[in-house]
Amino acid sequence: MQIGFNLPNSGPLSAAGSMIDIARQGEAMGYDYLTLTDHVVLPDTKVPGYPYSETGEFYESAPIERHEQLIGMAYVAAKTSRIRLVAAVMVVPHRPAVLAAKMLATLDVLSGGRLVVGIGAGWLKSEFDAVVTTPFAERGAVTDEYIDAFKVLWSEHQPRFTGRYVKIDGIALEPKPLQKPHPPIWVGGESGPSMRRAARVGDAWYPIGSNNQHLLDSLPRLRAGIARLRALTGERGRDPHSVGVAFRVKRYGSVVPPLASDGERRLFSGNDADVTADLRTLRDLGVTAIDIDFGRPTAAEVIAEMRRFKAQIIEKI
Repeated sequence: MQIGFNLPNSGPLSAAGSMIDIARQGEAMGYDYLTLTDHVVLPDTKVPGYPYSETGEFYESAPIERHEQLIGMAYVAAKTSRIRLVAAVMVVPHRPAVLAAKMLATLDVLSGGRLVVGIGAGWLKSEFDAVVTTPFAERGAVTDEYIDAFKVLWSEHQPRFTGRYVKIDGIALEPKPLQKPHPPIWVGGESGPSMRRAARVGDAWYPIGSNNQHLLDSLPRLRAGIARLRALTGERGRDPHSVGVAFRVKRYGSVVPPLASDGERRLFSGNDADVTADLRTLRDLGVTAIDIDFGRPTAAEVIAEMRRFKAQIIEKI
């Protein structure tokens, strides 16, 4: 099981020196991957609406101060050498399909094949209204078609594609990504359409446990979600176990309420021994990657907690 961490690209920790210090220290500690999130613009974040917290508020203290995801990933790629780079997740409709495919291919080539393309359809309508040219209500269909176009552009030397939103003919996209047939695709989201997307095109399903509309915050809930993924994958004619599970942990330890709404213990609540046991349990359940948001005010505190977590928890799994 791979273990990663969220690299802040918003708020005070998005200062270039802080970002690179955290990335390099995490790489030196042996973490397998780092993640960067994707928002282009945000509304007033004091208005509740964030789907992954109990209150509907963002966890970050200054989320409006934010770097563009793919440029940020390219910068981090240039300052590191081994650690994998995960888009967590890229909101697919944010960027035109051919441009996004080109940017991602370039990232994979220039990073030496370290890119993981986490994808999502997006959830924030006000951001879509400002950024995206396709309708918010059609974001799922747009995402599916763009991903299909990405795969054609990444793998075919004379790509041709005709869809509702994308039409490609008589062009070349070179160089292709280093990873073959393309960089891994981790499909974010917890809803039915997201899971069906993971079953159809994903190398991994990449949920967050705390989505209030589709909770996966207890072991029975997550186990049921994985079972549903396996069934959906089989229905698509794929090996049910060919799609991995990458799990994103926004908070852990004493800040997590101990009891989920289904009456079960919340995953990653409690002390270090509880968190260690959860990591073991999820590994045995078939989870292939887990990333942690270490969420401290300063880069020094983030790095110290990453080091403590590695020694006290990861090395005991």
